[in-house]
Amino acid sequence: MKRIFILVEGQTEERFVKDILNPTFQEQGLFLIPTIINTKILKNSPNFKGGVSSYGAIKRDAKKLFRDSNVTAVTTMMDFYGLPADFPNWKNEGSCYDKVKAAEQAFANDINNERFIPYLQLHEFEGLLFSVPEVISDTLDRNKKQDVQNIRDAFKTPEEINQGPETHPSKRLIKLFPNYRKPLFGSLIASRTGLQEIRNNCPHFNDWVTKLLAS
Repeated sequence: MKRIFILVEGQTEERFVKDILNPTFQEQGLFLIPTIINTKILKNSPNFKGGVSSYGAIKRDAKKLFRDSNVTAVTTMMDFYGLPADFPNWKNEGSCYDKVKAAEQAFANDINNERFIPYLQLHEFEGLLFSVPEVISDTLDRNKKQDVQNIRDAFKTPEEINQGPETHPSKRLIKLFPNYRKPLFGSLIASRTGLQEIRNNCPHFNDWVTKLLAS
């Protein structure tokens, strides 16, 4: 079975890879292995994991994954929203899809390895959860069903739910559902939604999955 390493931002993405992506990939003879970014490495102490503190940390951990000459591909799953300041320069203009593709290309150019398939989630993981809005309200609070639907209806795709201090997807969820906790509810909602529904509604995510399945 072919192996693909995925450098992920945190525990929610790690669970998403294991619980939602891997069953489909294993049917195709591919096994996804998620690895959480080390945000701080300490000598003789446990490393700090999760979050994206700097591009240097991302690049360091990605380069380590290429040491396994038998791995088919190395990819990433981290948020486009709030990229670290030292991320490689990219063309920040056009639609959100133009921007994220430009950032991914800059990422690929800097890593410079033919086995690398960069992926930045537009705009963050929670955008995927809006693929089927009623799953969010059914999981967190059915009385907020219309509120969630209104957010989704304001955008052509869930991935376009915009970035900003008060308007990025997770911020919108927290405003509606103060009890929302990403590690607890993120993968649960995604699991109830189903991979195919997410792929049907999120074109950038679907392109990534398609590339990985073909690797």
